[in-house]
Amino acid sequence: MDNHAGIVMEAVRASDRDRYLSALYAPEEKRSALFALYAFNAEIAGVRDRIREALPGEVRLQWWRDVLNAGTKQAAAGHPVAEALVEALANHHLPQAAFQNYLEARTFDLYDDPMPSRNDLEGYCGETAGAIIQLAAMVLDSEAAPEFSDLAGHAGCAQAVTGLLRLLPLHRARGQCFVPRDILVAVGSSPEEFVAGDGGQGAQGALAAMIALAAEHLATFEKGAHKLPAALRPAFLPIALTGAYLNRLRRMGKEALTVPADIATWKRHAILFRYAARGWK
Repeated sequence: MDNHAGIVMEAVRASDRDRYLSALYAPEEKRSALFALYAFNAEIAGVRDRIREALPGEVRLQWWRDVLNAGTKQAAAGHPVAEALVEALANHHLPQAAFQNYLEARTFDLYDDPMPSRNDLEGYCGETAGAIIQLAAMVLDSEAAPEFSDLAGHAGCAQAVTGLLRLLPLHRARGQCFVPRDILVAVGSSPEEFVAGDGGQGAQGALAAMIALAAEHLATFEKGAHKLPAALRPAFLPIALTGAYLNRLRRMGKEALTVPADIATWKRHAILFRYAARGWK
């Protein structure tokens, strides 16, 4: 493994343990491209954490658009993740549009505007987490992957909504509300109330509705997951943890507003190993 590949792999291990562990179940010759995808995802997801105002974030996203449009190592020079991603795009013929749509969706992260509706949230999840799953599937088996694009969409929604619930303490601390306005209105709350103080009287109902939304997409994914060929399993493996995270969130209740939801490391390893070996039976 060259130095840049090692840097990219370590970036994923430090920032996204679930996807890092999942990639280890992929064939060795596929891992560098998967790590490039996952490092890119972590890099963009973390832009908001590194800025104080939206404009520098917009500039950063535009830099990535320009690099991907150029598609050359010269454009990405000096940035190990960008160099690895450009190489992955070229080697695996990954679609430019998926990355541009991903970056457009991630613009939402830079601002404190509330998520308007459930449909908007599902679109956001599809363009981000769903796209990463589908792109990873293309890396693993470009011929089989298109057949499972709908499954990737449901998997991405389940994973992303669960991830947003796990990050509620961080989002609320900076005044961000990913819980859709229509869900909050339905439980007698508002984005402003949800991110303030103890979340208000509707917080418990909003949490339950979001957990139900993630569980709905997870159930739809699991209905078709038994058809996944073994070659594609590593792309979908992070979804195997979603049920455990949702159970943890249910047990936590309103505590999830202030404490990040997690599961024990040993349990994470055991779940991933089981699904990597057997798939979704």
